[in-house]
Amino acid sequence: MKYRIIAALSFLALLILLPALLREKPAVEKVADDSGDTLIIITPHAESIKYEFERAFQRYYLEKYQKNISIDWRSPGGTSDIVRYINDRFETSFRHYCEKNDLPWNSEIAAAFRNPRIKPDISGRSGDAAKARAIFLASDVSVDIDVFFGGGTYDHSNQARKGYAVDAGIKARHPDWFKPEIMPERWSGEDIYDPNGGYYGVCLATFGICYNPDRLKELGTPPQRWLDLTDKKYFNTLAVADPSKSGSINKCFEVILQQCMAEAVAAGKSAADGWNDGFNLIRRLVGNARSITESAGKVPREVASGNAAAGMAIDFYALSEAQFASVQTDNKAQRIVYVPPKGGSSVSADPVQLLRGAPNKKQAVAFIEFLLSEDGQKIWQYRAGTPGGPEKYTLRRPPVRRDLYTAKHKNFMADANYNPYNATNDFEYKGAWTGRYFNLIRVLIRTTMLDASAELQTAWKAISDAGGAQAVPQAVAEFDKPIVPYAEAAKAAAGLSVNSKNPMGEVIKLRRSWTMRAIEQYKRAAELAKK
Repeated sequence: MKYRIIAALSFLALLILLPALLREKPAVEKVADDSGDTLIIITPHAESIKYEFERAFQRYYLEKYQKNISIDWRSPGGTSDIVRYINDRFETSFRHYCEKNDLPWNSEIAAAFRNPRIKPDISGRSGDAAKARAIFLASDVSVDIDVFFGGGTYDHSNQARKGYAVDAGIKARHPDWFKPEIMPERWSGEDIYDPNGGYYGVCLATFGICYNPDRLKELGTPPQRWLDLTDKKYFNTLAVADPSKSGSINKCFEVILQQCMAEAVAAGKSAADGWNDGFNLIRRLVGNARSITESAGKVPREVASGNAAAGMAIDFYALSEAQFASVQTDNKAQRIVYVPPKGGSSVSADPVQLLRGAPNKKQAVAFIEFLLSEDGQKIWQYRAGTPGGPEKYTLRRPPVRRDLYTAKHKNFMADANYNPYNATNDFEYKGAWTGRYFNLIRVLIRTTMLDASAELQTAWKAISDAGGAQAVPQAVAEFDKPIVPYAEAAKAAAGLSVNSKNPMGEVIKLRRSWTMRAIEQYKRAAELAKK
């Protein structure tokens, strides 16, 4: 009886101690006086990235400043959710600032204080709007967040132009880091960092095709170009992500449009023709889709599992999934392959920016400085457990600094032979073509394709069953009829902006009209193909 009681008590003690035994070690040992700083970061990044950079930065901070630092991560959603959150918080904060200082507040000022097109004038001679803009840009109005970490250059650039972001001073402090051979300001037409310090790219991404080798044995030659995925043999086999949920995927769609526009111009046609060609290509991708996911990361998982034969992917998602699949099969099978598309792909930076009125500005600047340092850049691409690399997760994100793609680092890198700076080929992104229509692109794909996917796929199958485009040209012409031609893009984009003259109800009505037009169009195309 005594031994049974001892055994029971020992088991109970083990249960009590187990959580403590399994608790992860702290990133760094605390200093003796337990003093510490805090940093507040808002981010769409995954837990693996937060885990590794928190620990790496804590070690760096302790060594440099002899103090501990804790990071308060805020993740209210994806990049689009974060942008809305910051926008709303700055409006609320600036309104309180105005009311506290007996300054006027109305709907005009609410729109003007963050409008980069309004020239600031503190004198007030140019009106309340210009004065409000000047006051905001001179203020330390805060949203009680220090750093916006992650997302695309489109959103970070908008934040900086509105005045939500301020210069962290990294270029002035480390001019050698910003030499073209280390970190170019632009590459393949894309901005890598803001020369005014509004944001700094910290890692890169390219966009391409991922496919499952086993599924391609049934379908034939692996895809090499975006156009290959429009073949009828891919019907009901592709994985596509929703660009209204993922800024990265929308960037991928924009790259497709850019490539089609460049090819049209090279062939003696107009950029407007290329705009139509690009949307027609995307329409066929959706027509061949088996699944439409809300996350860019789910596409490679669908492909690796064999649920989809191919899909459009961001390089690091596809490469990470390839690594995971390799581990699962003990390197005996290749479940997913990533291919930069022929014709090129732009290099897009994933930035970080210091927010206006950061409550912990010194710590925020130190974090951005660390991200751009050689030690911080290693975390993105070094294998877990290598000297200077991440502790637990191999992130497989291409670093922004070109001096990381050298012999000194290659032995430690997860993808030693992959250099995104070489993946662009002759592709040159032209922001004047599509940059101002970034939001319009995702709304058009959502409303005229994803929201009408049942009718779209029915029409596309009917065209394929009838023998394809050559056999039923009238049906294809109806299928391809543009909802918003390039000449009407500016007006359509303006129609999506909510303001006093264009309330939310009108925006919803416009979006709905595009969906209904698309549905009717696809129905007519299906009827023509069947006839």
